[in-house]
Amino acid sequence: MGRSRRTIPEELLLLALDPTTGTTAQPQSLDLGLAGAQLVELALAGRIAPDGDRIAVVMARPTGDPTLDSALELLRRRGSPVRAVHWIGGPRLGLRQTYLTHLERCGMVHAVAGQMCGVLPTTRYQATETAISREIRARLDSAIRTGVPPDPRTAALAALAHAVGLGKHLYPGNEGRSSRSRLRDLIRHDPMGGLVAHAVMDVQNGVGAPSRRPQAASAGAVRQPASRAAADPAGAPGQSRHGHGRMARVGAR
Repeated sequence: MGRSRRTIPEELLLLALDPTTGTTAQPQSLDLGLAGAQLVELALAGRIAPDGDRIAVVMARPTGDPTLDSALELLRRRGSPVRAVHWIGGPRLGLRQTYLTHLERCGMVHAVAGQMCGVLPTTRYQATETAISREIRARLDSAIRTGVPPDPRTAALAALAHAVGLGKHLYPGNEGRSSRSRLRDLIRHDPMGGLVAHAVMDVQNGVGAPSRRPQAASAGAVRQPASRAAADPAGAPGQSRHGHGRMARVGAR
């Protein structure tokens, strides 16, 4: 995979960055969306394919993108198709920071150090290539405005943007209500993007998660939150479930 093309995780993160404050919108659900965006990118690269509600590796050859290849290798090691909701519901462990660091190396953002309450160190990320962010946003706006079915990458990006709740960030207020509705409708234009987007929303809603209780538990046992035992797609330490750790604070203040 050539690096001349931005990946869907990179584009999703650029969409989420506030150009004024340098913070990321919807930081907790964004971590889930980035894991889902990796699946979509691997599918577009021909490495994985949907198998019902599961993800199957169809070609284990590396893509050339280290972060994607780490996710691909972990999927391969599973040995059998894994449910998308279980993969996305696993611990994110610094995935957002991994992509922010990559965007900084590529010169698309720059880090700005600061402090919270005059004590706690924080890092914000300001976009430096604003033309790129505008181009990404223009693709979404065009798909929403024209109603013409978008290309698979844009359709998947729209589905993920809706799934993580970026609609209210991109199209705020009552005036943006119709645009948010049309953004949601774009989910139907890409099967893989739709599968992953629904899995992201299911994880947030606690749907489809395996019970942590043994089979012999009483029939009245309530369903437990999504499994956190799945392997980390990025392989970078520093963040606990759903991004509530140190890494969640970086670039998200």
